[in-house]
Amino acid sequence: MKRGVLVLVAVLGAPVALLPAGAVTAGYLAVRSDSTRRSTCQELLPIEEAKVRTVRWDPPEELPDLGDYPEIHWQGRTKGNPCSRMPGPTDWAYQGVVELRPEDAQALAKRYGFVAYDPVGAQEYASSRTPEDVWPALAPFLPSEPRWLTSRVYDELDTSARWRIVYLDVEHGTVLFMLDDH
Repeated sequence: MKRGVLVLVAVLGAPVALLPAGAVTAGYLAVRSDSTRRSTCQELLPIEEAKVRTVRWDPPEELPDLGDYPEIHWQGRTKGNPCSRMPGPTDWAYQGVVELRPEDAQALAKRYGFVAYDPVGAQEYASSRTPEDVWPALAPFLPSEPRWLTSRVYDELDTSARWRIVYLDVEHGTVLFMLDDH
């Protein structure tokens, strides 16, 4: 009988004895894996943010009435740390330059009452939301001597869940947009 109990303890005791070691190993691997994921995320984030994208803006409702534009260049930057272990969404900021067809630029200006942008009176806008603060990678896509127009009506349309500031240069058929999650 003693031998049977020893065999039973040996058979059941080994996995039970190894359970704490397995849990520690699994916990270490999970932390290590999470740490590896975060460091990979932190390494890739600046690379992703530096990319100038040329795919059409989606959803188009965020930038209504631009027509069938021939070209767009845009970037996104995080306002937080999407690589952190904290739950919840991360807000993003976006900037882009859109080349419009001449007729679409004129129609946009008329429809939304765009007026000349006055850098001196720009206090009504956040300092990071003026044409002077365009991100460096997008600056080459701007006209060399833009004549920016702005429209509070367009900026405040409720077609987007993001805050929107748009500058329009009708002469060059160029839109500079800035969108921010909120």
